[in-house]
Amino acid sequence: MEKLLHYVWKHKILPLKSLLTTDGREVEIIDPGMHNTNQGPDFFNAKLKIGGTLWAGNVELHLKSSDWFRHGHDSDPSYNNTILHVAQVVDCEVTTQEGTRPPQLQLDIPAHLYQNYQELCQTDDYPRCHKIIPSIPPMKSHMWMDALLAERMKERAQKVQDRVNLLNGDWEQATFVTLCRNFGFGLNGDTFERWAMQIPLQGIAKHRDSLFQIEAVFLGLAGLTDEAAQVKGNEMAEKWKREFAFLSHKFQMPEPMKASDWKLLRSRPQNFPHIRILQIAELYHSGKAQMSALTEARDLKEMHRILGVGGTSAKSRNLIIINTIVPLLYAYGMHRSDDRLIQKAIALLEELPAEDNYILRQWKACGLNVGTAADSQALIQLKREYCDRKDCLRCRFAYEYLKSVSG
Repeated sequence: MEKLLHYVWKHKILPLKSLLTTDGREVEIIDPGMHNTNQGPDFFNAKLKIGGTLWAGNVELHLKSSDWFRHGHDSDPSYNNTILHVAQVVDCEVTTQEGTRPPQLQLDIPAHLYQNYQELCQTDDYPRCHKIIPSIPPMKSHMWMDALLAERMKERAQKVQDRVNLLNGDWEQATFVTLCRNFGFGLNGDTFERWAMQIPLQGIAKHRDSLFQIEAVFLGLAGLTDEAAQVKGNEMAEKWKREFAFLSHKFQMPEPMKASDWKLLRSRPQNFPHIRILQIAELYHSGKAQMSALTEARDLKEMHRILGVGGTSAKSRNLIIINTIVPLLYAYGMHRSDDRLIQKAIALLEELPAEDNYILRQWKACGLNVGTAADSQALIQLKREYCDRKDCLRCRFAYEYLKSVSG
């Protein structure tokens, strides 16, 4: 409930009656201040009129004013510049480390806000705030979705950068690992990444002109030679195994994975890991899995042509562009401080169609326009980082719901 009290103060969703300190002075909130989520006062640099006098300083909020002492603020010099102490229940006076007594304001959480918040927290519906969506102006919706998209892109770019750092600054290998991870299409993503990290790219680059040798290494390390032989011909199994044994010894490769490491349950045949690995092998053999080929492609059509090697479907290629090329462009743009690459990444998302899944269909059903991959990526961020965590107090859609009198 203290978070909700913070919310009331931050957004100035206040009771209709005048705000008065406990000693009867009127309080006017000119600027509630900057919300502080770290140690120290809850709001920095607030501007208030108290009894007609303008004050600038910090504001602290508690459910009970006695929490001031329970949290040790009376002995902490960080709270000496507190110009107002706000509490839902004022049960005592408070003092600072310097011995001053900040004025106190008893602040109620408006009944409609409390009721709306309880509804959002308790409902199992998704989206929880679906009732309010049709009444939100499109401009407001898309401003929030733009912010969500920026959040998601920074998070995904950071994952690419973390991979680069783990690989000692090798962007080329990080590109390959990122690409392989996304050939797992969620179900086998982690396993594909673990597999790709074991491939000695610098060594086998000398054998790139031989698709057979690339297949032998990729399938051998994955432990999926026998499964792939059912596609390419049973006679290939022994040939691949002999070649892998030779190259594995040559490059001192790690112990191969087991076929049981890969998930097949509820997976369509085109998503079987050995099928995807054969596609990756052909892509690597063609030289199109390199960072320059993926990031320097002029347009969406060229990216599809590059990724089409190995027979991937148009839908799969769209997902690989969304999950590999776009974050890679954004990450490299941030790394190089090159806004052109960042804008190219965003432009790709705005050109690509939205992903199609149950979550996004739910948002469409309640009246939200979901037309591009930029929209769907924003809503994926919203679900994972806000809805799933019930972090409604940071959501702008929930803000419209919470402040509505009717709920």
